[in-house]
Amino acid sequence: MILRLLAAVAVLAGVSTLSPPAQAADPVFSDIPCPADWPAGVREVRCGTLTVDEARDGSSDRRIDIAVVIVKASNPYRDASGRALPPVVNFHGGPGGASTPGVGGALRAAQQNPDIFAVDQDMIFFDQRGAGRGSPSMDCPGVELTDAGPPSDEDRDGLIACLRDWQAKGVDLNWYNAAAIADDVRDLAQVLGLEKIDLRGGSYGPRIEAAVITHQPQIVRAAVMDSPWPPEGNWAVGTPEQVSAAVRIILAKCAAQADCAARYPDMQARFDAEARRWLAGPVTGADGRTFTVDDLSAFLMDTTYSRVGVRRLPADIAKIIAGDLTPIAEIAEDRTYYFEGQHMAHLCKEELPFESKARLVAGAAGDPVAEVLVPSLSRLFDVCAAVGERPADPIENAPVTTDIPTLFVAAEIDPGCPPPLTEAAARGYANSQVVIVVNATHGVIGSSPCTRAMARDFLRDPFAPVDRSCLPAANTPLAFILDPPAA
Repeated sequence: MILRLLAAVAVLAGVSTLSPPAQAADPVFSDIPCPADWPAGVREVRCGTLTVDEARDGSSDRRIDIAVVIVKASNPYRDASGRALPPVVNFHGGPGGASTPGVGGALRAAQQNPDIFAVDQDMIFFDQRGAGRGSPSMDCPGVELTDAGPPSDEDRDGLIACLRDWQAKGVDLNWYNAAAIADDVRDLAQVLGLEKIDLRGGSYGPRIEAAVITHQPQIVRAAVMDSPWPPEGNWAVGTPEQVSAAVRIILAKCAAQADCAARYPDMQARFDAEARRWLAGPVTGADGRTFTVDDLSAFLMDTTYSRVGVRRLPADIAKIIAGDLTPIAEIAEDRTYYFEGQHMAHLCKEELPFESKARLVAGAAGDPVAEVLVPSLSRLFDVCAAVGERPADPIENAPVTTDIPTLFVAAEIDPGCPPPLTEAAARGYANSQVVIVVNATHGVIGSSPCTRAMARDFLRDPFAPVDRSCLPAANTPLAFILDPPAA
């Protein structure tokens, strides 16, 4: 049960009375000093805090803080009518990521490449409620969590304990969701005096963009979605098959290249057999270290999300089959990159209530690589059952229908947000353009000057067709990283 009720009920002399809801308070923006280690003179930067109600229905007077950074454009672009473009609000992924801590690095990058960001339009970064530099910031120290789920029963239990602890501190997890963030974005636009904004995000960021488009469309001019996760996607159900499909695409590309195929022959069949071995129980490597199928699961998810990992996958799988489990050990060294409380608050409200553990298991059955992902993803359902969030309204799990111009950019190789998911979501966007990038994986726009320029040009004129001439051809070979031949 949730420890903090939305309304207090008193019983006196046999008569029940409902206490009146608190009045919603106005949002407040407060300027604060930017971090001292950020480079000065690169862009004009304003740091602040947006303070809003935690509960969006007036049922509580609890207030929360959201970290915000505004970076002014270096050379504001004006359209044909002479009007400056609106600011771009950036949405981080996860859920459970953060964007404001990365502004310092972006400013340092702009010292070397001034055109890398905030040239045409002001950019607004904010840490979505429950994460980053805001308050609360629902981290769960010591608990490991990846996009494949908790990698052990201990991590599952740690997540449950952490979420219950946040509830005991007065945090109502029910209000940490995409619809509430859409209200936060509306409030941010209001306090900054913005009539319109553009949206841009990657991974789970487009899930938040979709909520803004659904609930606050009046403030949106255009949107860019990179490797998008749409509201109708299933977080757990289908993910094992998507990861397996990404592995198969990569290994097929290896088989199509003479050098890679000669170095790593019959890799798909060999890896299917290796996956069955891991499903049967823990595996001990040549150096004596032992790992579980959950460790292999995290390796597959994280590696196929990585540009370098994709290029190294045949070599890494060959090592694993040979008993060298170093690739798995390297991933296992750092699996705490989320604000886990925010991550699970979203999943337990707007994702997993629309799925089931039985469907997860049934979908992966018969594919040994897919089956590797099932145990860790199954633990997500256990966490949600224990913390007891209210499921979101079904509209939060439905496809979006809009005429707001939107650019979708997806990667050919993406275990979490594959092209078919993007193409299906885009059908509801009447003025959408869809770009699929060959040989790319998750996080396309930030990884190449071509797609960065495409996104920039789209926001200059959202109704003009984007220039795709810089994209790699469909038959471009993937540049694999091959280990040297054995001596």
